[in-house]
Amino acid sequence: ILEPVNAQKGDDLPVSAFVANADGAFPQGLAAFEKRGVAVDVPEWQPENCIECNFCSYVCPHAVIRPVALKEGDEIADDSGLLNMTGMPGYRFGITVSVMDCTGCGSCSTVCPGKKGAKALIMKPLETQLSGQKNFEYAYKYTDDPDVLAKFKPTTVKGSQFKQPLLEFSGACPGCGETPYAKLVTQLFGDRMIIANATGCSSIWGGSAPSTPYTTNKLGYGPAWANSLFEDNAEYGFGMATATRQRREMLEQIITQLAESGYDTVDAAAKTWMEAMHDGEASKAAAPVLEAALLKAVEECGSCGCEFDGLYKKALAMKDLFVKKSIWIFGGDGWAYDIGFGGLDHVIASGEDVNILVFDTEVYSNTGGQASKATPTGSIAQFAASGKSTKKKDLGAIAMSYGYVYVAQIAMGADYNQSIKAINEAEAYNGPSVIIAYSPCINHGIKGGLKGGIAETKKAVNAGYWHMYRYNPAAEKKFTLDSKEPTLSYEDFIMTETRYSALTRTFPDRAKELFAQAEKEAKEKYARLAGITE
Repeated sequence: ILEPVNAQKGDDLPVSAFVANADGAFPQGLAAFEKRGVAVDVPEWQPENCIECNFCSYVCPHAVIRPVALKEGDEIADDSGLLNMTGMPGYRFGITVSVMDCTGCGSCSTVCPGKKGAKALIMKPLETQLSGQKNFEYAYKYTDDPDVLAKFKPTTVKGSQFKQPLLEFSGACPGCGETPYAKLVTQLFGDRMIIANATGCSSIWGGSAPSTPYTTNKLGYGPAWANSLFEDNAEYGFGMATATRQRREMLEQIITQLAESGYDTVDAAAKTWMEAMHDGEASKAAAPVLEAALLKAVEECGSCGCEFDGLYKKALAMKDLFVKKSIWIFGGDGWAYDIGFGGLDHVIASGEDVNILVFDTEVYSNTGGQASKATPTGSIAQFAASGKSTKKKDLGAIAMSYGYVYVAQIAMGADYNQSIKAINEAEAYNGPSVIIAYSPCINHGIKGGLKGGIAETKKAVNAGYWHMYRYNPAAEKKFTLDSKEPTLSYEDFIMTETRYSALTRTFPDRAKELFAQAEKEAKEKYARLAGITE
């Protein structure tokens, strides 16, 4: 199916070709077979300049750059440039690149700190780097090394990149500002994720049939992904969360009976699982122990006629629920702020344990750049050709007003640590969470293109255009303002993007008025946020 459809010959396929997928499900990881080779230039690793920070992998929109940690004796195509790994005696470190999946955006090279002004990644013509593809293919075998992850925790920027991304090689724009967030979430929770995805950019790069960039790890686990209508994605994910919770409550009733059975084969494992069932990582550890105990119970006692006979088999039939699911609801600002806002508000008000990730591009990106309620004052967009005259809706403030919703505004390029910290806190919070992620977009018209998207994000925060914070109802200190006082000029920042600078040419007087208004609104918002912390 994949090759004929990609060749635009899908109409030639007989119905019989789709029988195995009659329910509409597609295998995960099909994007890895496309190997488009569309980049002109791709990154080449310069080991002598590398400080092993993993920033390049962290920001890569298409998951084509990955660090590899090899034990002595581990096989790789070319080990000539590998470094003795810092902090891991007996390991060697390298950076691998899937050049055939790279889009050549240059984000990796842009963020690379290098050594003494020399970058560890430099862009070279694709045809000169084809041999490096073999090293990347080998690297799959060495991801998720437990010893490496014990040293470099997956909850850190560096450690997270030693976990396999379960979103790879999507068809997103080169330099996309959305995919790095989604990729990071899959590295943290992907092996137990369920994703409801609103229609929009994130559903297009997330699942353009027949290409499926969401994939599985070496054990066969990965995100279960489905696309809703535009307007009802929050409700769609809410249904998934409710169904999962109710099924787990039924499972808990069964396991409770087994824990109280006094049957040595199963009661200890049942008790351990019950203590861990609401903790993602702990339930992953308890699940195989419980399954093994239940299988042994079936073998020993499964037909003895006692009251527990049927319970062992019922529990095993629900083993997909042994590990706590991480429910995520993905979508853009057009969905979250605008067309799907009513549903989003209903879901967070419910108190259900769901995680909502909003890719905030401040415009309807997928449909060509129409203004949304997330579009700021003064920005040009379709339906706002003379600059939007009203200010941006404050989704975060609305969500915080409930008092029991975890809320964060993040900007990966401004603070790598704050982004991963907020994502981990949101997932750990037992209740609804909303993460609003600043996402540079091709519609912004950034000078120099999206290779500078990460740097542009940092400027947005330093100019007071975007504010980073975390509101955690479960924490002793509930609100943390992660942004500092602006150090850059607000107007100088917005003039680096065509969506603002173009207004000075078409309506110069109006531009002056709207930009002053926008800056005033941004300063007032920062003052309000700073006031919360006092």
